[in-house]
Amino acid sequence: MSCPHETNSKPDLYSRVTNAIITELENGVRPWTKPWSAEHLAGRISRPLRSTGEPYSGINIILLWAEATARGFTAPIWITFRQALALDGHVRKGEQGSTVVYANRISRTETGDDGQDLERQIPFLKAYTVFNVEQVAGLPAHFYAVAEPRLDAAQRIDHAEAFFEATGADIRHGGGQAYYALQPDHVQMPPFECFEDPEAYYATLAHECTHWTRHPTRLDRDFGRKRWGDDGYAREELVALSGQSAPCLTLH
Repeated sequence: MSCPHETNSKPDLYSRVTNAIITELENGVRPWTKPWSAEHLAGRISRPLRSTGEPYSGINIILLWAEATARGFTAPIWITFRQALALDGHVRKGEQGSTVVYANRISRTETGDDGQDLERQIPFLKAYTVFNVEQVAGLPAHFYAVAEPRLDAAQRIDHAEAFFEATGADIRHGGGQAYYALQPDHVQMPPFECFEDPEAYYATLAHECTHWTRHPTRLDRDFGRKRWGDDGYAREELVALSGQSAPCLTLH
């Protein structure tokens, strides 16, 4: 499962990567934005990491950021099945891996029309599977290390919690981005403990829950939006800003 395997059709792999990015954009998520708080984790981390601590590069950065965002992973470290076993860890039953790619060139000696040997550089692309360390049990403790949280759960504000629970919105926590995903119809929030203060958390949640009201089964609001950043997108952001500052969400 962990070993790279040759992909017979390069365009198919390219299409998978492209389609994954387009899907995130259509859901209102910018997959090139780091999906965790570097200060929430041990050390300052800006890119996904291999189990060795080496950062990923190229398209793998966006692929793994998008996976972390979609699945709520807060850890930036990814590991193969066999690497986990070598560290006395194991991938939890039922966990699905994520695809990363490896590109390189191989040299092949061929005989030219004049009978002379020619060195030919052949590019190749392989895909292999990795797992976020949050999907793996039994790894050494440093794989799971996090910094001290800024907030304590006891600082949650009861009447604000009751308000958002009463909306019926599917509110999920994990990663370092806040957004509303239209197609799966859920609000994604970073953990409460990552925010500077409770007010910042609830203001952000109010903003995203206002976006949640645009769903076709609720207010069915799209302002003619066709793509990220167009006029319809700007109008929707103005609505969300209004919702963020709604007087009914006064926290004190």
